[in-house]
Amino acid sequence: MRASEQEGTYPRPLMCREQWNSLDGTWDFGYDDADAGEREAWFSGDAAGGFDREITVPFPPEAPASGIGETAPHPIVWYRRSIAHGTLVPADASPGGRTLIHFGAVDHRARVWLDGRLVAEHVGGQTPFTADVTDAMRPDATEHILVVRAEDDPADLSVPRGKQDWQERPHAVWYERTTGIWQSVWTETVPAQHITDLAWIPDPQRGVVAEIVLARPLPRPLTIDIVLRAGDRVLAETSTVTTGRRTRIEIAIAALRNGIDREALWWTPESPTLVDARVTVRDLGTPAATDTTAGTDTAGAADTVDSYLGLRSAGVGAGAFLLNDRPCYVRSVLNQGYRPRTLLASSGTGELRREVELIKAMGFNAVRVHQKAEDPRFLYWADRLGLLVWGETGAAYEFGTDAVELLTREWLDLVRRDRSHPSIVTWVPVNESWGLSDMAHDPAQQQYSMALAALTRALDPTRPVLSNEGWEHTDSDILGVHDYTSDAGLLKERYGDAAGFAAVLAGGGPQGRVVSLSERQNERFEAGEAPLMITEFGGLSLAGGDDDFFYTQTSSDTQYAELLGALFGELRKSPLVAGFCYTQFMDTAQETNGLLFPDGTPKLPLETIRGIVTGVTGVAGGEKPTDAEGSAGVWPGR
Repeated sequence: MRASEQEGTYPRPLMCREQWNSLDGTWDFGYDDADAGEREAWFSGDAAGGFDREITVPFPPEAPASGIGETAPHPIVWYRRSIAHGTLVPADASPGGRTLIHFGAVDHRARVWLDGRLVAEHVGGQTPFTADVTDAMRPDATEHILVVRAEDDPADLSVPRGKQDWQERPHAVWYERTTGIWQSVWTETVPAQHITDLAWIPDPQRGVVAEIVLARPLPRPLTIDIVLRAGDRVLAETSTVTTGRRTRIEIAIAALRNGIDREALWWTPESPTLVDARVTVRDLGTPAATDTTAGTDTAGAADTVDSYLGLRSAGVGAGAFLLNDRPCYVRSVLNQGYRPRTLLASSGTGELRREVELIKAMGFNAVRVHQKAEDPRFLYWADRLGLLVWGETGAAYEFGTDAVELLTREWLDLVRRDRSHPSIVTWVPVNESWGLSDMAHDPAQQQYSMALAALTRALDPTRPVLSNEGWEHTDSDILGVHDYTSDAGLLKERYGDAAGFAAVLAGGGPQGRVVSLSERQNERFEAGEAPLMITEFGGLSLAGGDDDFFYTQTSSDTQYAELLGALFGELRKSPLVAGFCYTQFMDTAQETNGLLFPDGTPKLPLETIRGIVTGVTGVAGGEKPTDAEGSAGVWPGR
């Protein structure tokens, strides 16, 4: 099955192999509050250890779906499960191959053993890692024992944690913690020489660049074959001889030379065309694999992976966000990515697809996944169904050497993980100065903000980057402003004309924090090089309780709808604002300012919400918004 059609079942949708097995399901589990597990060799594989209960992976122990639902802090947890030898090494596996076990995410530090032998160590609660267990498997064993130790100290404020509360109980806008495994675990067999990283850099006028990394140095040259398809149509085929582990291949797509017809191949939210890619690494001189819709003859192939890409560009200019060099008005919603039964995790690809579909049905063309790096299968559905995504990460809550090192490493790994998703169009390494609370006065924190932005551009120069989201910008390509006023008149005063926003820039900012710390940042805005977006606003609650968190309370459906309409309407009418992001998609724990209740039920009919968001009433979409005159965007991008 082609990667763009695999329904988000494979945990790593941008690099799929046919031979894999999920290890999700029931595992043995235990808490290790005394940190005795390593001294007592819980990893040894025998019956010893504190595994006194069972857990359902990949749900964290704090989540009801895990079968445990214990929310008290436990900094160290252990997992164990047996795996049949035939699962790790299928009967049809290639001789001399390697057996890999992949972890989507384990929060925060992980050590992994197989049959009592340490096979992997990893730091980073949102990033994937892989254990090569080939040499650790006991000879002639029919069952193997996999053990994982995870450590996540809630008192360590240097650790990137996002919305996970450091206090014992959730408060304000912080939620229950997520400890240990929270994304899928799976195994696959690969040839000894295989692809470990694959990235796509699209150019919608010419083609695409493929960047490929192999597992080990090459004792002799290899051939890399790439086939690109749109449906049954072959767009390009290349064969490249490589002599090193890292290879960069420029692929021209002849169909893009037709300037009239090329847009049919471009990726946009309205037409999210995906190009399927098959990449094969084979010995030099062996026959090229045959790529057909029915399957692939991989005789002589060292490794074959299926992938996909989107032909699109993302940027800024003339005071607008640009998609494929054209103004695109951003209608975004903030999504916390926390679910009542699974917390940071999800119940599976079906739930992730429904979230993307609901966001689009409400009239949004974009989403900010807030203070977390979402499961790659969410990004798959955003790619496939057409939803712009702002890529973000969880913040630490103190500034220092350890916090800088942990956040930088994790952020760069996330950019590498997600940079080939066409849906991701903006990078946000810092939000509201979280972890950089003294940035207005501390040059070191300002330098770190600018350094993160520069590092992100060095790794991926193809997307806009925000040095900070909401306020205290130092070097941002988009001037994102957070403004939670419930007074539509104030929105008009602040953003209705250039003079109004000049006063905002010169003053203390809508939320009491200055918008910009840099004169150069202000100059970029004035020149149209850093468009203005209101990237958090709203926060309306419908009949919330005394213990709930919200920015503005409403008491009836009518009042709720009228206030929503007024706020959205004023932002759409602004000649300065190039887009917005409403807070938020769904009620989350005690934070009740979602457009949906916690069970996913809309607080207003979907068609009503869509009309408020888009300014289009009485139709499903496709008409020019009723109040769009003078906007920074161009319909249908708006």
